[in-house]
Amino acid sequence: MEQPHYKMRGADKNVHVCSTANAVTKPLPKPDWLRGKSASTPDVLNLVKILRDNKLHTVCEEASCPNLGECFRKGTATFMIMGDICTRRCPFCNVAHGVPGELRREEAEDLARAVRIMNLTYVVITSVTRDDLPDGGAGHYGECIRKLRALKRNVNIEILTPDFRGAVKKAFEQLRLNPPDVFNHNLETVPRLYARVRPQADYYGSLELLKHFREAFDHIPTKSGLMLGLGETEQEVYDVMREMRCHHCDMLTLGQYMRPSPHHLPVERYVTPEEFERYRIFGLSIGFSHVESGPMVRSSYHADKQAKELLH
Repeated sequence: MEQPHYKMRGADKNVHVCSTANAVTKPLPKPDWLRGKSASTPDVLNLVKILRDNKLHTVCEEASCPNLGECFRKGTATFMIMGDICTRRCPFCNVAHGVPGELRREEAEDLARAVRIMNLTYVVITSVTRDDLPDGGAGHYGECIRKLRALKRNVNIEILTPDFRGAVKKAFEQLRLNPPDVFNHNLETVPRLYARVRPQADYYGSLELLKHFREAFDHIPTKSGLMLGLGETEQEVYDVMREMRCHHCDMLTLGQYMRPSPHHLPVERYVTPEEFERYRIFGLSIGFSHVESGPMVRSSYHADKQAKELLH
């Protein structure tokens, strides 16, 4: 296999986006059911201003989410903490990778201020992967949760975390001090495709993370997600769903992978709405409390509705 090379982003020599031999493949025509709504509206621009004023990032912007327009118009966003530079280089992801900077200690306070201004009652916090930090950034997650709890408001908090590779024990110690309401960690794809899709991650390690969190925090629901269209088979998706349930995962999201740029992994196929519906029905039949499944679904899409039954 040809080794990846890297395309520089801007003038920063420490920041890269991955480019592979897949870049030469001809893209599949996008089907009619994959049409995101325009993000250029006054409501969206107002939210972007709030985020910039508070020096905050969102995964909605960094990952080029197709639901950005819809969610921003509703005044919701998934906040991305610890900067916008990831220490890993997953070839499906649009977040830049390289050498990240120091943690911004004011970030938790800025996040709480933005949540108060936006009058949010359900907050999703995610982050870049920070393998450079001893606890994988769990302490920073905890500080953000602490600041949000200090608002003295009815705010439910979901965290969408990296795998805390090599630092799970330290991460759980930090989160025990300031636990979330929902713990989310995405498996992303089936085990056969991990070497190509998530080369620096471990499928079974991610399953164990979900299981161990649920055992350590038995009152907090867990959640995971898959992106489809990367070459997995339908049977492989069913098998992963079963394994998730065996590892105490409560909620599931399934959505279509969409190639952010020619430098990322190509779309192998567009999964039909009918197939997504089969996954939803199957997931509920094996015990998931909620399954959000559809071409435009992302892990934090309608997150408040997904968790509603488990939190109230």
